[in-house]
Amino acid sequence: MGTLKKEILIGVLISIFATAAGAFLYIEYFSKVSFLETLQLIKEGNLYGKILSIAAIPNLFIFFVFIRKKQDYRARGVLLMTILIALTTFILKFI
Repeated sequence: MGTLKKEILIGVLISIFATAAGAFLYIEYFSKVSFLETLQLIKEGNLYGKILSIAAIPNLFIFFVFIRKKQDYRARGVLLMTILIALTTFILKFI
């Protein structure tokens, strides 16, 4: 039973890393201003939910890689984090 929890935790951690990397890459390469200025604009415009939803796109690819490799519990961890990100985005939209 401990191995299953470990596999799900690995999926969750990889999902967190992929989301952070997705946010960084989006801000770094698609913004016309510097990284810090973009972070300030996100804060001022209250755009956390939009950036978070875009940043979660790499989770889709990771999920399918885990499914293809028959690593279902890691895919379950990625799916769990993606659902949590979606709920967070939903909450941030209405606050």
